[in-house]
Order: sequence, then C-alpha cells, then structure tokens
Amino acid sequence: MTPVPANRNESTDDRTLRLALPKGRMQEGVFALMRDAGVPVRVTDRGYRPRVALPGDLAADAKLLKPQNIIEMLHAGSRDLGFAGADWVAELFGRPEEAGLVPILDTGLDPVRLVAAAPAELLRDGRLPARGPGGRPLVIASEYESLTKAWIARLGLNAAFVRSFGATEVFPPEDADCIVDNTASGDTLRDNGLVIADELMRSSTRLYASPAALENPAKRAVIDRLVMLLSGVLEARRRVMLELNVSPERLQTIVNILPCMRQPTVSPLHAGSGYAVKAAVPRETLPGLIPQLKAAGGSDIVVTSLTQIVP
Repeated sequence: MTPVPANRNESTDDRTLRLALPKGRMQEGVFALMRDAGVPVRVTDRGYRPRVALPGDLAADAKLLKPQNIIEMLHAGSRDLGFAGADWVAELFGRPEEAGLVPILDTGLDPVRLVAAAPAELLRDGRLPARGPGGRPLVIASEYESLTKAWIARLGLNAAFVRSFGATEVFPPEDADCIVDNTASGDTLRDNGLVIADELMRSSTRLYASPAALENPAKRAVIDRLVMLLSGVLEARRRVMLELNVSPERLQTIVNILPCMRQPTVSPLHAGSGYAVKAAVPRETLPGLIPQLKAAGGSDIVVTSLTQIVP
C-alpha cells in the first residue's frame, strides 16, 4: 500500500474537526466507548458519514473508513483525528512519528498479538526452521507485508513472501508453510491446526491525531475534552464503587486494606454506631478483596458499576 503524500487536501476550516471512525471489527468497541462517554455516533445501515456531537464548539465531519485508510488520511492531512490499530501504523509507516501521527490515547480495545504460526510438524523445538522441507525456501503468507519481510530478515530465514487478502489462517499447509497474522485468543489458529512460533508485536485500538490539528487551539481544545471523556469511561470500566459499614475500632484496618485511588470517603453512621466507607477499587481485586474486608470487620458490602471516573 503506497502512503498518500503528506498534507494533501489539508483543510483550512477551523470550525470543523474531521473525525475518522473505524469500519470493521473495531467499530463496535469504539462506538460503545463513544456512547458511554456521552458522544454517541449515529449512523444508518448504508451510511458512511455518521453524525457525532463533539464536546466543544466545533462541528464534526465524521466518516467511516477502514483503519488502514484512517492512518493514510491522517498522514495526508485530510483527517484531524481517528481510531486505528497500532499494527497497521507499524505496517504502513514503521512508527507513528514517521507517519506524521501523534498517539493520543490507547483505548486497550481489541487487543491482539501479531504472530507467526505454522503447523506443529513444521516446527523444530517450537521454532521455525531456517528453510522449508527438502531445503526449499519457506512460503510465508500475510496481509502485513512490511512487518513480515522485516521479521524474515531479522531471523535470517530463507523464505518467500505471499500476500494474503483475508482468511490467512487457511493457507497452510498446502499454500504456505507459515503465516503472520493478528490473533486475540488464538482459537482460530488452533482450529486450523496452527501453532504460534513467534510474536512480532502487540496492538490495540488507539486514537491518533495529526500534528496540524493539535497546533490549532480550537481543535486541540475539543480533542483534549474528548480524550478526557473517553479516558474517564476506560478508567470506570476498570473499577467499581465498593461501599461497606464498619465499627469505629475496625475503621483503620479497613482503610489500610482498601486499594482506592487516593483516600476512601468515610462518613459517620447514625448515632455514632460506626462508619460508612466508600472507595473506587480495581474490579479485578474483588475476588480476594471482599472476603478480606469481611474478615476484617466490614459489613453490608455493596458493589456498583461506574460510568465515568475523571481524576
């Protein structure tokens, strides 16, 4: 894929923020994140220009694009802000700064690993041999041409590259010895009899901006507000609000146990019978934390989900 020359079609409209939203597997997660942040995306079944009300004074010119194209349009200057995977930034340009992109936020959505995988019988001690069966060059298929060729060179493999256009996992063993592809759980690879032999990189959905947009005060203000709202949702998804009651003599023990953001909120109960304690705690700590709090004298424990946390 040939990158579009930078700064082509750069807009002079300072009252519009040109937002690129991903079409495909990233779309559902990004749209849910935007909705939970109070910035819903409204799109028809066949529409590629959704309506978005951004936080601030600027109008939004939103467009649905494939993540690969979002990276190119940000590089070209025809989009100000967009969501894409770090894997495609690396594939198309190497590093964000080489693409003229500024990473703004790693959402952590759609986490994948870019891996090399092959049938188990081809591997030697879990690794790819330098050559294919009979000493011939290995055939390696992938949609990621630049990353795969760089990996082949780094390992010193005698290999030929074959470009795939989706469904890469079905190439081995008849049409390729090995593939380089992204995977979330590895289930698809296992279902096709493939074993992971190496990991090239890790990726997730990230928000990128063009430097020109960040240099524009009006656009920078809207971008900063949007990032604050999105970050608040992401933080809230990682935490829950935990509330409990405790006697005066056990209060400090409970406070010492709680893994809160700063300090817990402590309020006296009626008639001096004890205290109500409240803290936003990491969701992943609950299985061990709740029994520990109960054993330390906590009672009436309540856990509720959060929608946003803005430090």
